[in-house]
Amino acid sequence: MRVAVVRFPGSNCDQDALHSLRDDLGIAADYAWHEDRDLSGFDAVFLPGGFSYGDYLRCGAIASRAPILDEVRRFAREGRPVIGVCNGFQVLCEAGLLPGALMRNLSEKFVCKTVWLQAGNRSSLWTRGVPDRPIAIPIAHGEGRYLCDEDTLKRLQDRDLVAFRYVDRDGRRTPEANPNGSLDDIAGILSEGGNVLGMMPHPERATNELLGGTDGRTILSALLAVRA
Repeated sequence: MRVAVVRFPGSNCDQDALHSLRDDLGIAADYAWHEDRDLSGFDAVFLPGGFSYGDYLRCGAIASRAPILDEVRRFAREGRPVIGVCNGFQVLCEAGLLPGALMRNLSEKFVCKTVWLQAGNRSSLWTRGVPDRPIAIPIAHGEGRYLCDEDTLKRLQDRDLVAFRYVDRDGRRTPEANPNGSLDDIAGILSEGGNVLGMMPHPERATNELLGGTDGRTILSALLAVRA
């Protein structure tokens, strides 16, 4: 298993992702540049957080048109693992690989703290290793409010495509536990095939006990399972 960590102008969580994969999880990973047109030799893709192209249009909108996205789409079609975190989630939505959009937080403030997540789907590549309890994962975003139309929301619910929801430490869904006003408390969603995951919280920042916990391992260890 070798993971491509895609770098866009304005990416700022790419080093976190590479360090987490390589040093904490023991997964081979290397950077890929947004202008690359070939991801041969890679088995999975990680779209990291940051402010691609300075968020000058819509978050992720310009990055979603980068040459490398053709390869990311190919990976998605072929059922290979693709994960987009924070800005990466925004890119996946703008590229049409996931439905919905990420908008300004309801508070209109940037939020940076640890939140609690509960896995909604229990059987996907990305969630089958997540324990049946709330997990603690950091967030850092200003435009993390997930929104979609009613038909899309019903499809996500009916097809079990909600990967994670915001809860409190006791697993309760409350307004206070939702840090950005996301519809249905959604923190992450899956593609129809389950191989593409977009999530706003940062699992790569929770893979080392010295840095605040290891609950992120329960998500990213999906890549170890693929390697095996």
